[in-house]
Amino acid sequence: MTMSVTQQIIMIAMVVLGTMITRFLPFLFFPAGKPTPKYIQYLGRVLPAAVLGLLVIYCFKDVSVFAGNRGIPEFLSVAVVAFLHVWKRQMLLSIAGGTIVYMFLVQLIF
Repeated sequence: MTMSVTQQIIMIAMVVLGTMITRFLPFLFFPAGKPTPKYIQYLGRVLPAAVLGLLVIYCFKDVSVFAGNRGIPEFLSVAVVAFLHVWKRQMLLSIAGGTIVYMFLVQLIF
């Protein structure tokens, strides 16, 4: 299915508008001079760990320990991510290292 030029322009405009709204709205609701509400501070503390847990569960949802390679590349990659993060405390290094190890294992070993 192809989109016309008008549809493409409208689609790009909607994506830009959605991005701008999600970027600027917090500054309107929570200006610099006012204290941040307690529930927003609470969400800022608990949501990162909750999202990380959700991502880990999502990544392992299709891994079967009773068939195929038994999740060995996945578990080794997670171990590399955890090691790199504890060692260097750099998110991008941890993500890149785990991805590289996973792709290496899947493409060349398993």
